[in-house]
Amino acid sequence: MNFVIANPTGLCFGVRRAIEKLELALLENESVYALGNPIHNPKEVERLRGLGLKVALRIAEIPDGAVAFIRAHGISRGEYGELKGKCRVIFDGTCPFVRNVQKKAAELDREGYQVVVLGDLEHPEVRGILGHIAGEALVVKSENRIYLPCPCGKIGILSQTTQKEATLAALVSKFVFLAKELRVYNTICRATIERQEAVKKLAESVDALVVIGGKNSANTRVLVEISQSSGLDVTWIESAEELDEGWLRDKSKIGVAAGGSTPDWLVNDLTAKLEAVGSRRL
Repeated sequence: MNFVIANPTGLCFGVRRAIEKLELALLENESVYALGNPIHNPKEVERLRGLGLKVALRIAEIPDGAVAFIRAHGISRGEYGELKGKCRVIFDGTCPFVRNVQKKAAELDREGYQVVVLGDLEHPEVRGILGHIAGEALVVKSENRIYLPCPCGKIGILSQTTQKEATLAALVSKFVFLAKELRVYNTICRATIERQEAVKKLAESVDALVVIGGKNSANTRVLVEISQSSGLDVTWIESAEELDEGWLRDKSKIGVAAGGSTPDWLVNDLTAKLEAVGSRRL
């Protein structure tokens, strides 16, 4: 059995940057409070907890005078103001590409556009984006169902950074007929697109594909969906321990892909297991 790793795969720039900032904060402080999971990878969050990370679901759970960390997904303006008034130090791990979406959303809102966000309303990145505009935004998951709150002459569209470009293009094509003026920002992260394209290419040359990443990771879920759409046998795991060796039986060439929030050590553990299984077959 052989395996091939998608290229590129694993940690994107924004998540790697956030982890490095958080590790620095943990080196300098006994404990650091993150508002929500700093990244969407339970195994990596568990490792960081061992270094002193504390995850708070609400700002009220963070003690006065604490050290705070802002996750890669970003937060709203209001949340930032609350943290600033409560914490003695704030380490900001917001991905620069996410910050760009926040700025574009605020710009569209100021200029009188009905803001439309392609994404998941429950995702922290989307909630953070909405927290940077004063007006009401419309959040849609796909182009299939669009309900405008009122007739709009000016519509501005942008996207959660981990969406598919094809979905954004389909959404824009729908709004072309609904708006007198349409402004579109393609705010899908380039690293996200590159990882999606890498999985599409890899799917053409393997028997099956293992995707490793958090089950709460939007970008990992998209990689799984792309793999499944190719007709491949796909398994989604969070760690090497979850990989069923029985699933590998009768497969000669395995593809490996990792979500943008999957750290290198998890990918290395997986490839080590695949190497061990392959050597036993020789």
